[in-house]
Amino acid sequence: MDSNKRRRNTPYRQKEKVKVQEDDLLRLNKYLAHAGIASRREADNLIKTGLVEVNGKIITEMGYKVKPTDEVKFNGSLIAPEKKVYIVLNKPKGFITTVDDPKARKTVMELVANAGSERIYPVGRLDRKTTGVLLFTNDGDLAKKLTHPSHGARKIYQVVLDKNLAKSDYHKIEEGLELNDGPIKVDEISYVEGKGRNHVGLVIHSGRNRIVRRIFESLNYEVVSLDRVFFAGITKKRLNRGQWRFLNKKEIDFLKMM
Repeated sequence: MDSNKRRRNTPYRQKEKVKVQEDDLLRLNKYLAHAGIASRREADNLIKTGLVEVNGKIITEMGYKVKPTDEVKFNGSLIAPEKKVYIVLNKPKGFITTVDDPKARKTVMELVANAGSERIYPVGRLDRKTTGVLLFTNDGDLAKKLTHPSHGARKIYQVVLDKNLAKSDYHKIEEGLELNDGPIKVDEISYVEGKGRNHVGLVIHSGRNRIVRRIFESLNYEVVSLDRVFFAGITKKRLNRGQWRFLNKKEIDFLKMM
């Protein structure tokens, strides 16, 4: 009787053991995304091109899974999943939004250099003269989602022009313009309350390069200052120029739900 019980119980114990082992496995593209190398989709392309090794063997198989003890290399360098980091910076003027600049100009990475050992990078871009909300993370999937045209994170800008914005031009922007790289339509435009008519608020989803400046330049206005005050639900409240902070759990959850 006891021996029969043991025989009946044995397969269940084996199945349980296998399940625990399966739970410990991680898809290779997800491993690369967690390491801050790329989004999962981009990681698939890196795997296909033979840039990823597991335990000394080049892996090109989609869906390949790795164990926590496996040694994973990308382009010859050892990598490991990093703790996810999410930061907002109130970007000042004069800093290039890039991880590295060949001309040795100041980059936004200098402003967040003491944020930790994780390899974070900016989400999207703000040009050198533009100030305001700039996110950083090592979460490749989230960064891809926030910058992809199909998702279109909501952005709010405060613009100061070199002259008052004429009502006719206000309506042109409101109705949509044709730029050299295609049509553009803002979500909302308004004069800033309590300011002159050269102070304009703009809500937009497009992430096209220098899009806000180009909208006004196409109508012969010069943008004197451009400040992003809102990006994907995140603001620069209580942050002075050049200051940054970690996002809280509520903010992170909100971004992931977008």
